[in-house]
Parts: sequence; C-alpha cells; structure tokens
Amino acid sequence: MVEVNDSMGKNWLPKEKTFKRTVPLLIVGLLIFVVYLYFFVDLPELLTAFQQINIWYYLLAVAGVMINLVTYSLTWQYLLKPLSIKVGFKTTLLISWVGNFVEFFVPSESIGEDVSKSYLMAKASKENAGKAIASVLGQRIISMLVTVIILVACAVSLFFMNFEIPASVSFLIFLISVGTVIPLLFIVLLCKKEKLSHKIIDLLIRFCVWVARGRLNLEDLREKAKNSLESFHHSMGIFAKNPKILILPLVFSLISYFFSVLVSYFVFASLGYFNISFVLLTIVYSLSRSFQSIPTMLPGEVGFLEIVMTSLYIALLGPQASAISAASTVLTRVLWVWLKVLLGFGALQWAVRKQLI
Repeated sequence: MVEVNDSMGKNWLPKEKTFKRTVPLLIVGLLIFVVYLYFFVDLPELLTAFQQINIWYYLLAVAGVMINLVTYSLTWQYLLKPLSIKVGFKTTLLISWVGNFVEFFVPSESIGEDVSKSYLMAKASKENAGKAIASVLGQRIISMLVTVIILVACAVSLFFMNFEIPASVSFLIFLISVGTVIPLLFIVLLCKKEKLSHKIIDLLIRFCVWVARGRLNLEDLREKAKNSLESFHHSMGIFAKNPKILILPLVFSLISYFFSVLVSYFVFASLGYFNISFVLLTIVYSLSRSFQSIPTMLPGEVGFLEIVMTSLYIALLGPQASAISAASTVLTRVLWVWLKVLLGFGALQWAVRKQLI
C-alpha cells in the first residue's frame, strides 16, 4: 500500500511479453477443456445443442451481464462516497472495466484487478492511495460475504426441499464456505490491528528491496507505506463506525449477484432448457465464482473453470444433461470472459485518451 507515483507510468499494464505468454497458456487451457469434452460429453448432442440457440434469450443474457457490471460498479461507487473520493460514476465504471481486462492477463486471485482499480482510482481522484485501496477492499469483502451467505442459504434450502445433493458438491460447498470465511477473518484482523498490518507491509517492503538489489530506497518506501496505511485504516474505520453507509453497497451487490445468476438462466433458456432450478444455478455460479480465486495461471481461468462448471451441472442435473451442461457453460463463459475482455479493452483505450493512465 503505497502512494500513487506517476513515475510508475504504465508499468502495471500488460506488456507485449505478457501477451506472448498469454496465448500459449490460453491454448493449453482450451485444449484441456476439449479433451475433457471428448471423454465426458456426447459431442454430437453438444453440436446439436449449439445449433438450436435462441438468439433472443441469449441477447437477454448479454443484457444481464451489462446490468451486472453496472450494479457491481455501483457497489464500489457507494463505498467511495463516504471516503470523500469524488469521482463520477462513468469514471468508476470505466476503471472497473479496465480492472476486468487487466485481471485476464494477471490471473492471480483478483490481485491484478484490485491493484489496477486502486491505482487508477487514486490517480483519477488525486486522493491518497490508502483511501482507494480501502474502497476496493471493502467491495471485495462485501462480494465475498454475499457469495458465502447465498451459497450456504441455497444449500440449506435444497436440504429442506429434500433434494439429494451429490457428496462431491456438498464437500465443495463446505470447502468453499470455510475457505472464504478464513481469509475474511484475516482481512478483518488486519483492518483492526494497525500494528500487525504495519509489520506485514514492512516485511514485504524489505523482501522487495532485497529482490531489487539496491534499486529501491527502503526508507522512502517505508514512509510512503506508512502514509497510505494510516489513510487506509482511517478509511476502514469510517465504515466500521457507521455501518449504515454499507447498506446501499450491499443492496447493489445483491442485485449484481441476482443478475449474474439470471445470465445463467437465460443461457439455458436460449438452449431450450427452461426447467432448471434457480437455486441450482445459484450454487453452480457461487462455486465457480469462488474457484476463480484459485491461481491456475491460465488467462481468465479458461479451460479450468469450464471443466468445473460443466462437472457441477452434470453432477446436479444428471449425466443425461451432459451436452446441455457443456453448451451452457461455453455460452456463459463467452459472456463472462470474452465480452468483459472486449469491454475492458475498449475502456482501457478510453482511459488512455482521458489520461487516466
């Protein structure tokens, strides 16, 4: 957590070398998914499913993605206001889309997205980086809380509906729930214990200085980190002292989540499959969203997440639905990965023109 330094320039953006590394990894991920389809899915049925796509329902899915992106950005916008970070919603939306683009090339547990968003917001608002980081972390915490609460609620509702959840899916729900709660507790601990966060950041700075072999000034970095950390803890204290200001961000986060699941429903509907439980869709979306935090180093988790989603659908809908499960997964991922990358690329070009970068 350091102050924004214009000398950083565009160093955090994907470079030509990054693009060259991305393509082979992308091909590897796609090949892995193709092999999975060959062994676990009826390919003729899969091709038939693709031929029966209803374009109007799929366009509704596209609209759902756009609404999701807007409402998710509104979650962030209403976290910026209490911290006196005065930027227009268009700027917040633009920076969010750039974050999605950067995250595709830096698949490391949302770090690429959060770092780019924090940097751009601090630069656009000319505020201390600690404030921007606090707003981004607040959005991340709310997102994680919403995911785990909805996931557990859906699992409980299926239990009372006497729906037999496969043991593998039940285990994943438990694993993801615990794996989400533990990092959340650690984040809360760091937010409350200022001395502990200072010690951790100091260790990270020392490590960076050691790796840089004298190219970085230890005292200068410490001073910047101290200023940003003080601003960060002050900002998090604002949220803690007045929880009411979190109501609107929470509401928009829930709306965003609803439209995320609605996208999955419209994709199934575009394939002529209407008889699917919204609860099942929510569980698959929640689990796959959590799996995105696993650093596979595959761009956009392409290949890995497709296998996860298809396997979950097959487990919950049955082997007879393998083709429709794979088809819906592919069509859904086209929207969540490639549409977002396209929007993010356009947002990046606009940000450069507006000299946000």
